[in-house]
Amino acid sequence: MKISRLAWALVLALLLVVSLVVSTPARLLAVVLPGKQLIMQGFAGTLWQGSASRVLLQLPAGYFHLGSVQWSLDPLSLLALAPRLSLRAAWGGQLIEGELVLRGQQDIDVINLEGQVAAELLRHFAPVSIDGMFSLQIAQLQLRNGLPYSGDGRLVWQNAAWQSPQGLVHLGSYALEFKQAPQEALFAEVVTLSGPLQANGEIELQVRHYQLDILLGSDDILDNQLRGMLSLIAAPEGDDFRIALGGDF
Repeated sequence: MKISRLAWALVLALLLVVSLVVSTPARLLAVVLPGKQLIMQGFAGTLWQGSASRVLLQLPAGYFHLGSVQWSLDPLSLLALAPRLSLRAAWGGQLIEGELVLRGQQDIDVINLEGQVAAELLRHFAPVSIDGMFSLQIAQLQLRNGLPYSGDGRLVWQNAAWQSPQGLVHLGSYALEFKQAPQEALFAEVVTLSGPLQANGEIELQVRHYQLDILLGSDDILDNQLRGMLSLIAAPEGDDFRIALGGDF
């Protein structure tokens, strides 16, 4: 059976793409990527499999340090114009690893992503004084036009604490479990894993509209210092406190 010239041409084009990706130096990413949104320094390896010793991602409130980043790129994914990357980013006790499929500037698929980030990092983006560790596990998350399209994952705040003027106030450990069917609203449930302060409720996100309803309380009498903190962010409801918010972003 003879192979047509078109088939040979496609095979040769595929081999050429793979060869270019495998041999292209990683430093050329600095030319392709938007320099203001993603700062990468200390390149090593190739575009197909490389690393950068220092990476910063620009967010609306400032730069987020990813630290040292290693990646591998599936060359065949380039043919579908949807690059598939395996990433591992480490910075101190912070660790993020998983897979990304880049389908457009604001269209991204996140697959089997796990992360661990110190809660105190939020101080750089919001006026909060909290402590503990955030652990993120995402089975899959699709972003379309920069907004959640479908997803399934879990966020855990371990050893949560509030930094009060009198010292550290321990709250407990909490989980946020979310699910979203394609094109439907995202629903998340807040549950208490352990600790003196119990938090239970739901969060709903429909495109850019959000609704949040969380009840905060305890089986025991809450410390006056903790009650004072809760009164700043929630409305009293008997012996408990409720956070009920809604709006657009």
